[in-house]
Amino acid sequence: MQNFSSYLIGLIAVALIFDFLNGLHDAANSIATIVSTRVLRPQFAVAWAAFFNFIAFLFFGLHVAQTVGAGIVSPDIVDDFVVFGALMGAIVWNLITWGVGIPSSSSHALVGGLVGAGVAKVGASAIVWNGLLKTSVAIVLSPALGFVLALALILLVSWIFVRRTPGGVDALFRILQFASASLYSLGHGGNDAQKTMGVIAVLLYSHGALGGEFHVPFWVVIACQAAMGLGTLFGGWRIVRTMGSKITRLTPVQGFCAETGGAITLFLATALGVPVSTTHTITGAIIGVGASRRVAAVRWNVAKDIVVAWVITMPMAAFFAATFYALARFAA
Repeated sequence: MQNFSSYLIGLIAVALIFDFLNGLHDAANSIATIVSTRVLRPQFAVAWAAFFNFIAFLFFGLHVAQTVGAGIVSPDIVDDFVVFGALMGAIVWNLITWGVGIPSSSSHALVGGLVGAGVAKVGASAIVWNGLLKTSVAIVLSPALGFVLALALILLVSWIFVRRTPGGVDALFRILQFASASLYSLGHGGNDAQKTMGVIAVLLYSHGALGGEFHVPFWVVIACQAAMGLGTLFGGWRIVRTMGSKITRLTPVQGFCAETGGAITLFLATALGVPVSTTHTITGAIIGVGASRRVAAVRWNVAKDIVVAWVITMPMAAFFAATFYALARFAA
């Protein structure tokens, strides 16, 4: 019984480490625009984002956690080795991309990890194809929706304030960007933290600790939100630079439109229970506001490198997860 408790506690700890790294890795998604427009200094921006990351559970249901916990691989095949492989695959890929400053998706790294470890155990029958297809489609739709919404918002705002002086508009949107950054951080915390909730919940389910019915205990919700908030406090400055200035230069108006467009996308996805990538979403929105000026305003070579990272994230995380699953089984 002692071994059982030790394994379970250890895996929950690994899951929370992943959640912490998710906040660390994806901090740029919440703060890149507000930092690059110099509305907030970096140290204040991360504290601002961390607070709204943490309180996100007050505003959203747990639909995304249900999808990740029971809608990517069958809960019946999940055991300690599958969870360990999935988490380690996602963590390794997150550390690699964080180290080189590539804003890849922690969400899809975790999904890829679950698929890789599940397939390594029982083959393709482990996959819940409906849930995986929904998540895969979101890889394309979330940045596209973020792009369209941000582009529409910047055009609408430009039309509304066409007679205002640039200085007056800039001052107004420096204030409004506090609201848009808060909304985006809420969306980030609401969608991303739920992925780890789903993993911990399915782990508890596999140990018979949920009374035979899959659900997410409240203590898991609080622990995951806190771990993500702490990760955000430590920031990810290399990725902030890529997101906030390398793709395109942003003004407060553009930052507001990018964050608002991204937040709307995340709110919709979370309500539908779709585990989307906050990285994909804000990148699409930033490209949208940049393209509103002129196509040349977007550094398409940087955007291309980010897209390549998106494409390879799930298979690379799956590969690492399958490897860690096999090593864990061998060591046991």
